[in-house]
Amino acid sequence: MTHQAQDTFDLITAGETMVLLAPDPPAPLRQAAQLRVEVAGAESNVACHLARLGARAAFASRVGADPFGEVVRERLTAYGVTCLIETDPAHRTGVFFKDPGPLGTRVHYYRDGSAASMMDTRLLGALPPARVVHLTGITAALSPSCAELVAYALRDRPFGLDVTVTFDVNYRPGLWPVERAAPILRELADAADVVFVGLDEAAHLWGVTYPEDIRELLPRAGTIVVKDGPIAATSLTAGGRVDVATPAVDVVEPVGAGDAFAAGYLLGLLRQAPEALRLSLGHQAAAAALRSAGDVGVLPAVDQLIRSAEHHLEVVS
Repeated sequence: MTHQAQDTFDLITAGETMVLLAPDPPAPLRQAAQLRVEVAGAESNVACHLARLGARAAFASRVGADPFGEVVRERLTAYGVTCLIETDPAHRTGVFFKDPGPLGTRVHYYRDGSAASMMDTRLLGALPPARVVHLTGITAALSPSCAELVAYALRDRPFGLDVTVTFDVNYRPGLWPVERAAPILRELADAADVVFVGLDEAAHLWGVTYPEDIRELLPRAGTIVVKDGPIAATSLTAGGRVDVATPAVDVVEPVGAGDAFAAGYLLGLLRQAPEALRLSLGHQAAAAALRSAGDVGVLPAVDQLIRSAEHHLEVVS
């Protein structure tokens, strides 16, 4: 199929989205009388946030021929995301459960052998044009074929060299041990145009201490965005280092803040904003997610988000 210019998406992301079952109201899972049904996945969270901010966003994946797969399609479509999702009749859609407790929320995954884990490089060949393609290390951990999909996207650039390919390290200890993950995630990140990584995450994976240490580990990567929790976010670009302090926020639930940060930053990238404003947009989107329950928190309207980001830069400069 030949795609015309109007068919170009601002962003396409690929990965696994699962159905999330969580106690409603929040309570330990063993005490729950009823569960609410949501969908969640790092890559689709980014697509949902950007779609709600007015970007043309799409999500590519695979789901089972089951009601959970239908839920994934329906919920993402409701967020304004275009679903480029295949149906796999031989494998099921992954699900997971939240278990809130006084010491935090635990998460229980049931995703082994899911339809999404059967994705391979053929998925990328069917994608329409996009300005940005966003991937994460979670997908690389799902199966060998998924790891090859991510590597192929970053290494071989099947979308063309004019497409910005971004990569969120997003290490999940429950999916693979650090000994196996560290070299693979380093190689993938080093091939990206933009890398997102937490400083604590990088310390755990690669034994680094400072953002500059990550730059040394990833000499071929383009921009490296290092998130240092409540302290600051740092961009290491060809033009040097940019730091923007993290705004104070009352946290309702921490899940999904990293995805919101990536979406805010990518909004700035799509608008060709200065690097400091991209980081500030990431902060403001993450702050909104931290103040909301659920993986896809409620972000303000795009104009308000931009004003808040600009104001924050004025305050911290």
